[in-house]
Parts: sequence; structure tokens; C-alpha cells
Amino acid sequence: MIRVMTIDDYDEVYHLWKKIRGFGIRSMDDSREGVARFLKRNPTTSVVAVEDGRIVGSILCGHDGRRGCFYHVCVDEGYRRHGIGKAMVVRAMEALKAEEINKVCLIAFTKNDIGNAFWNTIGWTKRLDLNYYDFTLNEENITAFNEQ
Repeated sequence: MIRVMTIDDYDEVYHLWKKIRGFGIRSMDDSREGVARFLKRNPTTSVVAVEDGRIVGSILCGHDGRRGCFYHVCVDEGYRRHGIGKAMVVRAMEALKAEEINKVCLIAFTKNDIGNAFWNTIGWTKRLDLNYYDFTLNEENITAFNEQ
């Protein structure tokens, strides 16, 4: 079952994030307070997948009124290759369309072979015509990668 994510899902979603190898978790943005702020701004677009009574997948999804963006797309390793990831993507994109958003972007780390293969398989286009730039406003928002 795919449904809208709420802050009540935070503990279980955070536990899932911690299990995903190579996953980057930011100390402030991915805290309960950071996710609550994100969900308040984007109350209908983030989703979770529930199987066997527990959350096995999630997408943080939001938009700025012009373009949607996916963050932290993941499926528990034991539930992959069953269509859960694609179903979550479709549900989140339907929510964006309902808010009149016409384009969606995401960032996948170059070392994330599984994630990059997934996006290519379901029809997303890797852009070669632009450079992605980043500027850190708060050095205390540290990213830690799961190295399991």
C-alpha cells in the first residue's frame, strides 16, 4: 500500500534510511524537526510504502511551485524488485500533477549503481547539459553516509 507520509511515520522512516547502504542523512534536514518542516510545506506529496504492517519504502517529495523534487527515495533491500519503488514514484508524481507541477528532478549519487539503474529503467533522463551547483549555508548540517 502506498500512502501519504506524515510526521507520525518519522521514526520508522528514519530507521529505514539508516538501513540503506550508501544513504546520506543530514543532521539537521533529516531530523524530526527538519522533516516536520518539509512535510508542513509539502503535506500531500511525500509517500511511504507499507507492506507486512511496516514501512518498507519512502520518498520525500516537494515542490517550489514550479518544479518538483524527489529526496531520499528508498526501498528496504528485502522488498526491492517488486514494483514498490515505481509505485511510490507514480503516486508522488500524481500528487505533483494535482498541484499543477509539470517537471520533476532528483539527485542520485554517481556511486549509487542500484539507484541509477532504477531511474534509467523507469524512463528518467540523465541530464548531460547542465552542471549542478551547491552552496552550504549552515556547516552544522552534516551529511553522514551509511557504510554498512
